[in-house]
Amino acid sequence: MEAFILAAGLGTRLRPLTDTKPKALVEIKGVPLLDIVIRKLINAGFTRIVINVHHFAGQIISFLNSRKNYGVDIIISDESDKLLDTGGGLKKAAIYFTGKNPVLVHNVDILSGVDLKEFYRLHIEENNLITLAVQKRKSSRYFLFDEEKNLYGWMNEKTGEKKIVREPEGKTERLAFNGIHVVHPEVFNYFPEREIFSLVEFYLELASQKNLPERNKISYIEHTDSLFMDLGRIENLKKAERYL
Repeated sequence: MEAFILAAGLGTRLRPLTDTKPKALVEIKGVPLLDIVIRKLINAGFTRIVINVHHFAGQIISFLNSRKNYGVDIIISDESDKLLDTGGGLKKAAIYFTGKNPVLVHNVDILSGVDLKEFYRLHIEENNLITLAVQKRKSSRYFLFDEEKNLYGWMNEKTGEKKIVREPEGKTERLAFNGIHVVHPEVFNYFPEREIFSLVEFYLELASQKNLPERNKISYIEHTDSLFMDLGRIENLKKAERYL
């Protein structure tokens, strides 16, 4: 099982903590966020983990070396020279995956109760091109799905921005994204030529294409009853301490 941890962000919402360290090494009760995610992945059975780095990249590399890569295959995708956003980060890291297995993508600043092994299994069982972990919860941004559980758009409730990329089928619903998703290796064949782009815009571009196989839809698995905390915000760090 293969996974990709998005850890290259600048962590601007966590300043001043990230003035001297990367977001991935910000701690909760002395435990770095990166450590939490890596251990959860290993416990779920992931044996190859690619991590992208940019902000204070050397600190993350030294941290991993001090722990001997946790005894698994950990590979660094170095974005020190240029931050590539989430989509560009996955595109650059694609060469480190076997191309045979789905890849679970996990934000480094997410604390969740999602069973990663089961989520990965269900993605394979449902034969999706992309499976997003989502919840019915209050958020400023939502993915929009139709009755067939197909992605058809995205919206930012705070700004009023809305992107509809295709006509939905039947009833629709909006769901908040948990920062965890699984992608079929076929996705790597659809990356745009541009170097810097977000996964959200990439997924919306894919959803708009009519030539994708019907079975390979961009869908979701709901985890509304599971724990979710965005640890990219300082006010949530203390709240998270009671869960560790």
